[in-house]
Amino acid sequence: MMGEPPVSASKNKSLSIFNVAALGIGAMVGAGIFALLGQAALLVHSATWLSFAAGGVIALFSGYAYSCLGAFYPSRGGIIDFFRHGLPSTTLANMLSLLYLVTLALTIAMVARAFGAYALQLFHEHSTSNGLQEAYAGGIILVLALVNMASSNAVGRTELVLVAIKLGILLVLIAAGLMTIKPQLLQIHQAPSTNEFLSSVGMTFFAYAGFGMMANASDKVANPRRTMPRAFMIAICLTIVLYILLSLVLLGNVSAADLAKYADTAVAQAAYPILGRLGFTVVSIGALLATASAINATLFSAFNIMYSMGDNKTLPALFKQTLWHQATYGNVLAVLAVLILAIALNLNSLANVASATFLICYLAVFVVAWRLRHKINASPVLVLLGMILMLLVFIGFMSSLLIQGAKEVAIVVGALLGCWLLALNAKRQQRLSGR
Repeated sequence: MMGEPPVSASKNKSLSIFNVAALGIGAMVGAGIFALLGQAALLVHSATWLSFAAGGVIALFSGYAYSCLGAFYPSRGGIIDFFRHGLPSTTLANMLSLLYLVTLALTIAMVARAFGAYALQLFHEHSTSNGLQEAYAGGIILVLALVNMASSNAVGRTELVLVAIKLGILLVLIAAGLMTIKPQLLQIHQAPSTNEFLSSVGMTFFAYAGFGMMANASDKVANPRRTMPRAFMIAICLTIVLYILLSLVLLGNVSAADLAKYADTAVAQAAYPILGRLGFTVVSIGALLATASAINATLFSAFNIMYSMGDNKTLPALFKQTLWHQATYGNVLAVLAVLILAIALNLNSLANVASATFLICYLAVFVVAWRLRHKINASPVLVLLGMILMLLVFIGFMSSLLIQGAKEVAIVVGALLGCWLLALNAKRQQRLSGR
């Protein structure tokens, strides 16, 4: 019947609104904030909190579209299932699914670079690097890839503990930092240009992008049409408050000169004037735990997606051919690609490219929600307004990248073309196999 969601096959309907919201907060308040806060601050300085507020507003609109789709299509697939149900072309759906997989790879590389930056600052404070950051980044990727290849059980329950530790450290930093803010550091002496602001919003939206993982839990919710929208709003609103407070603490305690010098480790650097060396060490350890946790979870997700895509021939068959334990030949190739990205590109470049591909994927979610708005009972005004806002941010973000140089734009375009060619090949393979 039109307007009624399909019945989920899952018998386990144990997740409450708070469980789902906690999942979203844990996914959002992750490595992104440790990796991106300093990068966004370099662009807009004292207006960083405004950038996080604007990114949060767009995340609310995007979360609304996501929650409507997740409520109507409760499944583990999340965004990939949305593309399959709501786009007019299987090739386009496959291309965007592949682009989302590329985004996960870029995210892993970016977070690994952040891990390397915090490890370098913590263990080799006065070092000039000489490849140490890249060594730490590559090392954590290899270690956690081996963990994922060996056993899915090794990935499991530590995530909740890591999330609790991470949130606890950030809340202590915020509580102490609000007492030591220097108001003069928060004064906006020169307003950022439109391009700079939109570019920073594109980057800060990336810090919220983890809310999409809540959609993957919709098949475990007893009443998804009631629970999912509320859980999305609770999680995103609480995260907006946390990010704004954290950006005020950072910019109110770290000078512009120190920010420029320590942008990759800005959150830990903010702990120095507030909590001293001990605070810096604790926050740095929290950052290492958060980044390692994010790499672990993202690798787990990426490997599962790759296996499914190999199974339905969206990816070549080697992505489901077992090499060792749970590892496939495709897993090994993917890890090698991530290693190359982590070593070849710096944190800022990875953040820019991953932000762009995330914006493209989440714009496509708005398109799906618009096409299915009557079926999923979504407000056309909210979906259209959110789509327009995100499109403006995307255009401004890409314009800013073009002004900075063509390299990162070329990588984004190359990723799109590569995914399109793979999607066309998948369509041919599926036709030959009779699917």
